[in-house]
Amino acid sequence: MPDSNLKEPSRPSPAPELRTGQMLHFGSLFALLVVVTFVWGLLGKPSCIAFWTAVAFPILHQVWVWLAWRIELKNSAISNTIGFKGYLITFFVLFSGRFLSLAWLAFQDLGSLGLNNSAIALLTLCLLLPGLYAMYSVQRYFGMARAAGGDHFDTRYRNAPLVKDGIFRFTENGMYLYAFLLFWAIAIGFNSSAALLVAAFSHAYIWVHFYATEKPDMEYLYAPPNI
Repeated sequence: MPDSNLKEPSRPSPAPELRTGQMLHFGSLFALLVVVTFVWGLLGKPSCIAFWTAVAFPILHQVWVWLAWRIELKNSAISNTIGFKGYLITFFVLFSGRFLSLAWLAFQDLGSLGLNNSAIALLTLCLLLPGLYAMYSVQRYFGMARAAGGDHFDTRYRNAPLVKDGIFRFTENGMYLYAFLLFWAIAIGFNSSAALLVAAFSHAYIWVHFYATEKPDMEYLYAPPNI
């Protein structure tokens, strides 16, 4: 049974088109991939399959989110087919894949960064603590379903109060600023230069998603409705 779609019926402007912001998205993605390919070559092209798998998961994840969000806003097709639960399952499978594929690459490329044990321990801890605190804050105060884009599917998420607890006391975007440090922690923890490159790509690419997809959607979703 498809999820019911609880959207406000009248908005002051039309929903963003599928293509809105996507010149920025795919132009930036192309530029990032050029840089990633160049730097990977400088590193000696280590662990080809693991490397490109780890690069592919962020792309698949963020393309899925873009398509699902825009299709849902346009005609509720996600709610009327696989439902919000189906969207969430796909979202978190791909999100988990980002971590697992990066860890696989880091293990394959173990030690290539050349850091000593003290530097590894200190840097990993400095990255891990804010990253874990951010993830805890998202789960505890924000909720994973809301963080995954629940406001595109259900007005209950959209009408929820602004979160000012946990990591969100310091920034409105704790997920992108701090939770993504966990990718850097994996790379440093395994002392892997290839994983560090993918972590940098993943962190840069999530900001592309923010400006190309999420920001236009938020401007539509949180605009005052017509009366």
